[in-house]
Amino acid sequence: MKLIEALKQIKDLQKKAEDLRKKVMLHSAYLDYETPVYPDQKKQVREWIQAHSDILKRIMSLRIAIQKTNLVTDVTIEIGGKSVTKTIAEWVHRRRDLAIEDLTMWKGLTDRGLKEGTVKSSSEQPMQVKIVRCYDPSERDSMIDILTTEPSVIDARLEVVNAVTDLIE
Repeated sequence: MKLIEALKQIKDLQKKAEDLRKKVMLHSAYLDYETPVYPDQKKQVREWIQAHSDILKRIMSLRIAIQKTNLVTDVTIEIGGKSVTKTIAEWVHRRRDLAIEDLTMWKGLTDRGLKEGTVKSSSEQPMQVKIVRCYDPSERDSMIDILTTEPSVIDARLEVVNAVTDLIE
């Protein structure tokens, strides 16, 4: 089974589990003067509960297999003209929030609204003021460009990887 198949199977199983929970909620009790919907409604409810439990066990095993696969499968992605190799798990975390946090840091490198020019000193003498940047503006701009596109580059590569990588069970 491929990773993408396991991910899709989990979604399908979650829908089935939800359907079973709804059935149990609707049919877990009835008034003694009502006709039960099922010939042996107690047995039917027990079967639904068991089926639900079995589905959850399968979801768990698939999730664990996906985690194992994600932790041991290396993927190389070109980021900013460099080939970077990380496990699928590392790329998932990078995509989820770490690339965005990196981008936020680089965007924080600004001139803070400071202005260069002439100001008066405390003794009323004019003096020339220049901004001292504690960063390289060209490096900042380059990193912002790279980090802005990184999530979509990761998405594109992982789509392919999920389609061709065998699940480790």
